[in-house]
Amino acid sequence: MADLKGKIALVTGGSRSLGRNAAQHLADAGADVVITYVRNEEAAKETLADLIRRGVRAAAIQVDLTGSASLPRFKQAFASQLADWDADRFDILINNAGVTSEHPFGEIPEEELDRLYETNYKSLVLLTQHLEPLIRDGGRIITMGTGLTRVTFSPMVVYAGMKAAVETFTRYLAADLGKRGITVNAVAPGGIDNDFNADRFEKMPQMREYLASQTALGRIGRTEDIGPITAFLASDDAGWITGQRIEASGGFKL
Repeated sequence: MADLKGKIALVTGGSRSLGRNAAQHLADAGADVVITYVRNEEAAKETLADLIRRGVRAAAIQVDLTGSASLPRFKQAFASQLADWDADRFDILINNAGVTSEHPFGEIPEEELDRLYETNYKSLVLLTQHLEPLIRDGGRIITMGTGLTRVTFSPMVVYAGMKAAVETFTRYLAADLGKRGITVNAVAPGGIDNDFNADRFEKMPQMREYLASQTALGRIGRTEDIGPITAFLASDDAGWITGQRIEASGGFKL
């Protein structure tokens, strides 16, 4: 298991799904964790209680990371939380927050294009820009990509396009921050059977069977398949890995 004792991590969108599982694995490795959430305060409280039971300090900050308007207030709130923990820097940034959308190419509403750009790309870039001065030298930045930048599923054209931009941003940021010893990598999950995809699977119940049939390891992904990879990339053991897109799809469509 990764050893993250003494480290502080921020997980955006950390109250549920992949973000929550990442936060849990970081906590299991000893890191204190701050999560963000948008509206579901109950889920955030449940996640905090779970993290504290794992023996670490934990906090949650409510923020809507769509666009840039909330970033100055969020940075102030986050810096205040660090001060409460007698720190002025942190070690691990997990850029997990995001939204999804499905539309055939000829039916993409402009407002959906704007929403995915604002939330999945623009906000991630600006948040990282705001927080980079607070990351300690030798820190870690991990972004969530997607297996859909390698294989195609037509209704996800805008979502996958924004994630492709995120994965490219990851490589450029790794080159830029390498001088500070900060590694930057993207984790690209395949199909995951979780609440993020619940509506999709409800509309297309055959999708689970299809994904499993196309996966080398013979099943659909689970949330808990991704958290350990995130924790590894956050650790000292991954210190020579940077600028990489690491797909965690069980071998989907090899």
